[in-house]
Amino acid sequence: MLDLNLLADLIAKARAAGADAADAVLIAGTALSVQRRLGITEHLERSEGRDLGLRVFVGLRSAVVSSTAVDPAGFDELAARAVAMARLVPEDPFAGLAAERRAVDAAPLDLDDPAEPDAAALIARAGVAEEAALAVAGVTNSEGASAGFGRSEVALVTSDGFARSYARTSHSVSATALAGSGTAMQRDYDYSTAVHLADLEDAAGIGRSAGERAVARLNPTRPKTAKLPVVYDPRVASSLLGHLAGAINGASVARGTTFLRDRLGSRVFPVGIDIIDDPQRHRGLRSRPFDAEGVPGAELALVSEGVLTTWLLDARSARQLGLPTNGRAVRSAGGQPAPSATNLYMRPGALSPAALMSDIAEGLYVTELMGMGVNGITGDYSRGAAGFMIRDGAIAEPVAEITIAGHLADMFAHLIPADDLRFRRGTDAPTIRVEGMTMAGA
Repeated sequence: MLDLNLLADLIAKARAAGADAADAVLIAGTALSVQRRLGITEHLERSEGRDLGLRVFVGLRSAVVSSTAVDPAGFDELAARAVAMARLVPEDPFAGLAAERRAVDAAPLDLDDPAEPDAAALIARAGVAEEAALAVAGVTNSEGASAGFGRSEVALVTSDGFARSYARTSHSVSATALAGSGTAMQRDYDYSTAVHLADLEDAAGIGRSAGERAVARLNPTRPKTAKLPVVYDPRVASSLLGHLAGAINGASVARGTTFLRDRLGSRVFPVGIDIIDDPQRHRGLRSRPFDAEGVPGAELALVSEGVLTTWLLDARSARQLGLPTNGRAVRSAGGQPAPSATNLYMRPGALSPAALMSDIAEGLYVTELMGMGVNGITGDYSRGAAGFMIRDGAIAEPVAEITIAGHLADMFAHLIPADDLRFRRGTDAPTIRVEGMTMAGA
């Protein structure tokens, strides 16, 4: 584990240089990854790194310095530079350490898997995934398969006594398949990521899914422009939660740069919709015992029965809004903390995906989104898409080169979740149906 005394020494140097308060973070990580294509290992990489960050406060002024050289011999210079920088920046009335810190135990989260695969195991895992993809009838080529392992450690020490650390591991496998030939080729992918190797999805299943998805997309048409129900596959439905997280980010709310800035306490989603952020999920991809400011975050219902109940807050945005932080701060070694979601998900509904689509005479089932045409200030939504038409309640022919558009406030107010929630990506949603969107096609 990382040496907390090392960070305590850096904090002491900062105080001696004139800082009124300070915190220091050390992020260390190792990663091993392989890339395989058509039976040949094309890429094998191992990386190791340590990033040290020091944040100091001089009155209401603050500054951050960082270094990849974790050498106590350079701590005096690092601390002096941070304090000198802080004295040059304008005062910030909302600056300061979080006041809600307390000791926490990382053990119940079970984030550190002792199983560490070697390169041969990762090459074999990627090989299984690629071979399964190539075995799917109609698959003609491969863009490759990959597998990886990583372990990171985070340590945080503050000038007022907080000193804790934790470690997290990750295992991954992915595959990308090509179907068809020439200009009619289609590609698709699948992947799995888990904290523990035991929870990683079967590599053959991932490869087979990638191949089947690619074949299903062959010979797409471009439908005519229409206003219709849009059903989001779980792989892309999670993007709607991402837009919500951006809209309720405390920093954006404090600046007034979100279309939901005046909607706290009001109904934003239909009755029955619950959206949860839970940094304490056992083996969760984004679980953590404390946030970037040392605040332990509890499970939080961002939306309860369709009502927006809170914002995502770090200490600074919380002070701006006159609220207590809810432990959602994230931070790189070289940056200031900012609010962000952790394990974010929408609770499932009561209908199966088939039942959710059963009454749709004509609709769109989206499996891929492209572009970033979403305006968080106005809520306007427009993204390139591909997927399948829905006809008489069933998925029909593949479609491509289309755009779907709407307004996030209207989309949130007219969505229905299915019952097929799976925790796979850190931000997770079931299949989601949204009424009354515009599909721009031929």
